[in-house]
Amino acid sequence: MQPRTRSAQLYEEALEHIVGGVNSPSRSFKAVGGGAPVFMERAQGAHFWDVDGNTYIDYLAAYGPIITGHAPPHITKAITHAAETGTLYGTPTELEIKLARMLKEAIPSLDKVRFVNSGTEAVMTTIRVARAYTKRNKIIKFAGCYHGHSDLVLVAAGSGPSTL
Repeated sequence: MQPRTRSAQLYEEALEHIVGGVNSPSRSFKAVGGGAPVFMERAQGAHFWDVDGNTYIDYLAAYGPIITGHAPPHITKAITHAAETGTLYGTPTELEIKLARMLKEAIPSLDKVRFVNSGTEAVMTTIRVARAYTKRNKIIKFAGCYHGHSDLVLVAAGSGPSTL
């Protein structure tokens, strides 16, 4: 393994421009001994490479969403096609209906779907629906766990002030 000198340099530079030097407390490496986080340069399949030339097996998987691995050709092709045909409309599209139909076919108990922009928005919507259905205001959450970047669920999220 090569020394992580470039990662350390990038971290020092990031500290000048980004709160905490990273865009998420989970990327700070404070929970695993501190020091400069490893800055990645590229990824393919189940591997990624840091800016110092080290290769890693990606057990992190971007905290869940990279279940297909990095840059699979069929997904890269679909993303490229989507970018070439328009990146953001702000209106309904036929693809939304197709995706909703696919999800309902894959999950038979699913009646309808609501697409949102982030995990935080999904959690906030879920809380809103649960409160409306149960007519109760209190919610239960796991202490020390991350449930999104909403004030309502950041209580005891495990990161303290660094959740900002």
